[in-house]
Amino acid sequence: MTNSFKVFILFMLAGISPALAQTWELGVTAGGFGYMGDLNQNNFHQINHPAFGGMVKRNFDSYWALKLELISGKISADESKSPYQQERDRNLSFYSPLTELSLQLEFNFFDYGFEYHQVHFTPYLYSGISLAAFNPKTNYDGRTYELKYYNTEGQTNSYQTTTYSIPVGAGVKFNFGQYFNIAAHAGFRNTSTDYLDDVSGYYADPTQLIGNSPENTALRIALADRSQYKIGVPGTQRGDFRKKDSYVFVGITLSYTFVSQKCPF
Repeated sequence: MTNSFKVFILFMLAGISPALAQTWELGVTAGGFGYMGDLNQNNFHQINHPAFGGMVKRNFDSYWALKLELISGKISADESKSPYQQERDRNLSFYSPLTELSLQLEFNFFDYGFEYHQVHFTPYLYSGISLAAFNPKTNYDGRTYELKYYNTEGQTNSYQTTTYSIPVGAGVKFNFGQYFNIAAHAGFRNTSTDYLDDVSGYYADPTQLIGNSPENTALRIALADRSQYKIGVPGTQRGDFRKKDSYVFVGITLSYTFVSQKCPF
């Protein structure tokens, strides 16, 4: 190998060495969940419960990153407080813990980083895949009931209380103190279930709500139709007929970047 070729190889390696810098981030997230579904058909921007979590991120370069994030919080809706008479008449309600684990790919619009030649602010987009666990409950006559066990729409089998989605969102991030970052972001999740709220299709026929005892049957019928005047005629609409429920997460993340420079020579 000639000396000139060696010099060329060293020059090329020196040119790509910044791309070999491994930058990892660890961070904490605080924000809120908002639910959209059969019991909230109109207020699509309602964030009514806090959510908290943490994340680890691998920055491949100043434009692309891969983030693993865990967030836990709560979603709910109560039609007795609705501004719409039809919803108040129906009078259904639920609340559910919600825990999401997601893997997200981020794209920064600018050459973002902590080096002197890089910008310290950028808008960004993200998408990926998430898995969420939920468990709709309601309070009735002073007691709390896990609704999945009561098959309130006459289902033969209980629905699954895990759901997946493709999170889609955007945000802005700032670098300060060299290795610290703060990001404000919002994202939408259209889930694979229509039972985040235990409401989906039609009012069940009472014969579909027969339980293992007269008390259990009466409870299932009461939970299926919470209206004062029992408007739940069997076969009529109980849900909004949209195929899936959704939720949003709006939050702020504070993170620290760990840098390890791997030199190839």
